[in-house]
Amino acid sequence: MSDPECDQPGNLDELVTSVATSLMGVDSAGLRPAAEQVLRSLVQYFQVDLSFLRFHTARRTTTLMAEWPPRENIPDPDPLGVVEFATADPVFAANEHLSDIMIVRPVGSDDYQKRVQQAAGVQSTSLAMVPLRQDGRTTGGLGFIKYGDRGWDDDELRALKTIALLFAQMQGRMAAEERLRHIAHHDELTGLPNRRALMEHLTGVLEDAEPGTRALLFIDVDRLKAMNDFLGHEAGDRFIVEIAERLRAAVDPADVVARLGGDELVVSVAGTCSEARAVALAERIQRAIAEPIQLGGQSLGRTVSVGIAVMEPASVSLAQWLRSADHAVLVAKKRGGNNVVVFTAEMEKREQVRVAVEMNLLTAIRDGSLTVAYQPIVDLRTRIPVGVETLVRWNHPTLGPVAPELFVGVAEATNLAGELGDWVLGEACKQFATWRAELPAGTMDGFAISVNISPVQLIAIDFVATVANTLERYGLSGRDLILEVTEHAVVSDDAAARKTLHGLRSLGVCIAIDDFGTGYSSLAQLKAFPVNTLKIDRGFVLDLGHSTDDHAIVRSIIKLAESFGLDLIAEGVESEEAAATLVELGCRVAQGYLFSRPLPAERVASALRTRTSGTYSRGAAS
Repeated sequence: MSDPECDQPGNLDELVTSVATSLMGVDSAGLRPAAEQVLRSLVQYFQVDLSFLRFHTARRTTTLMAEWPPRENIPDPDPLGVVEFATADPVFAANEHLSDIMIVRPVGSDDYQKRVQQAAGVQSTSLAMVPLRQDGRTTGGLGFIKYGDRGWDDDELRALKTIALLFAQMQGRMAAEERLRHIAHHDELTGLPNRRALMEHLTGVLEDAEPGTRALLFIDVDRLKAMNDFLGHEAGDRFIVEIAERLRAAVDPADVVARLGGDELVVSVAGTCSEARAVALAERIQRAIAEPIQLGGQSLGRTVSVGIAVMEPASVSLAQWLRSADHAVLVAKKRGGNNVVVFTAEMEKREQVRVAVEMNLLTAIRDGSLTVAYQPIVDLRTRIPVGVETLVRWNHPTLGPVAPELFVGVAEATNLAGELGDWVLGEACKQFATWRAELPAGTMDGFAISVNISPVQLIAIDFVATVANTLERYGLSGRDLILEVTEHAVVSDDAAARKTLHGLRSLGVCIAIDDFGTGYSSLAQLKAFPVNTLKIDRGFVLDLGHSTDDHAIVRSIIKLAESFGLDLIAEGVESEEAAATLVELGCRVAQGYLFSRPLPAERVASALRTRTSGTYSRGAAS
């Protein structure tokens, strides 16, 4: 930057050119030093005592952006810093809409003059105020103060107007840049900071690494899709806007509230925050959002799930912090929603295991690390095996045995469910063919192997062909195979699922509804789907013989199956009382620890060698 003492302009044209050069390309960060350089040059050229630059705001205030010479020992608050236009002084109030240069000499009633006189300790001043104008609006002012009297000739006034125009252009450019920054960092719908802005904020929090714990809250609106389906997405957007406003009002002004997208909102709590304080804030947010919202003539209420991650900035990464809060809110939603869940060390351990599972699952499917076990299904009256259910197992080299519900859940979340299911189907059919080839003729008559299929497989366009090819490869018929579908997948009433089920039935494959009684199937749905068998959920069977409620539920399911001509399998039989009650109520086939735990293939083969007879009824499996 050049020194104005050495490069002082010799005339007004050179002065204007110098100002234009100094202001070229100036951004918000460089505004004050560039403006001070220009004001210094103006003070020297026009031989005045003080020059200042002010920008007006939308809040009907004017803000001091730069001044020359700078004052020493500026008080706090600065009486010249931010000045409201709502003043009793008519001359100063006129500055808000000033459209041409205003000259006040030598002493006027202008409020700003009085402030300057008091600050300078003088009694007589003259003031020139040159407005900054954009699109017909006054957006600021360039001012000059002379202690005593000073007149301005026409050439000087023309130069001042040009310089004010240059300042106004710089102001407009910076305003446009600020609008672009705002768009880049804020959500278009709600005006809240967006993901990018949140990431930058949290990065700063972690870099500061101040002592104490900091809290991050993930907020997810429960069942928003149902409301969107009912009222439409435009109403859903208005609902999100209202939620955002309530959230902003419920937290401290210093807290950062951001929208990641959809119905996901985040609160970064300012300053140190304990777990107890974070939970109290989450509950306050829940109460604020739960109040009914008037929308489209409807009074609508929605709950929210909140996940909390309270971490030490010095000991956590940004990805870990975000993942922890996100994991906590997923747990809250799995608990039925309208829950507050704090991420814990135990959850962190489980999350680490889940990540390891996700990283290794695809390899395990393809390299043979997975195994299958088979749980016998028996005739309750004779205890003779009539089939087996195929269960996938994974003994990881470092994690040890991985719970099936964990890696199956990961498979569904990572689009591996179809590949995993197809692998299990192939292994089951291959093993069935091996047993049939190795055991004495007739041993496998009336015996069937059950395989669970995922909802993803059920809607895959090529799944029926996959099953047909697998059966053909191992020389099996459709009656050798039972495919188990969750009740939830059936009641979803998806057209693709219905088409798949009918295609499987055309192969002669039997279809069983797994965990029946937990998915609220209607009679009409049972009649519409090509189902052969109901598997009574183990939750209704464990205490059978002791629980009157379970007795009534199981009896109703058995009557329902009889009405539709369906076969029955009871899961989770662990006591003789339960087995006897099932027989008494009319259920003839079951599986559970009372009869056998899941077995490796060779143990099943040994058990089958002594098998003499037994079969599913298959009455409805034509």
